[in-house]
Amino acid sequence: MEPTRQLDVIIPALEATVDRIQGMQMNDPTPCSEFTVHDVLNHMMVGGGTFSYMFRGEDPPHLTPPPVYGWVPKKEFCEVMDDLLDSVHSPGAMERPISSPVGEVSGETFARFVAVDGLIHGWDLATATGTTFEVPDDVVAEVDEFARTAITPELRENGMFAAPTAAPPDTSPLERLVAFSGRTL
Repeated sequence: MEPTRQLDVIIPALEATVDRIQGMQMNDPTPCSEFTVHDVLNHMMVGGGTFSYMFRGEDPPHLTPPPVYGWVPKKEFCEVMDDLLDSVHSPGAMERPISSPVGEVSGETFARFVAVDGLIHGWDLATATGTTFEVPDDVVAEVDEFARTAITPELRENGMFAAPTAAPPDTSPLERLVAFSGRTL
C-alpha cells in the first residue's frame, strides 16, 4: 500500500480523534511519557506544518506553536493535517529527497515514517482522552510492516523511539505497533 493511501486514511482518523478532545483534557498526560495532550498536538502541528514544505521541495520556515491555547485547536490541527495530506500528493513528493529527522530519505520513505508517527500519536491521544482512534487493520498492518524494519536501534538510541515493550497476545494490531514503538500498554 502506498504511503499516500495510508495517510489518506490515517489523517482523517486523527482529525476525528482530535475533534473529540475536550478543553479540560489538554494538560492530561499521554502514553508518550514526556508529552501531555497539548504537547502531542503541538508536536504534530509543528511537524506536519514543517513536513508539508519538505514534501513540496520548499525550505520550511521555523514553526513554533503558542505555549497555551486555552482551547482545543481543532480547526488549526485540521488545517495543518489537510495541508500535509495535500503536500504528500503534490507532484514529485514521493521521489524527492528529504532531509528529515530520520536522515536523508526519499519522500516515499519519509511519508511512511509520517504514517508510523500518525498512528502512534493517534493512539496516544485516544488513550489519554478516552476517545477512539479508528484505522482499519489492513492499514495498520502495512504501517507496522514498515516500522519493523525502519525503527532501527539507532533511532531508539537517539530517543525517537523507546525500547519495545511486550504486547499481550490478544491486543489489536495498533496496540502491537505502539508496543513495538516503546509504549507501555
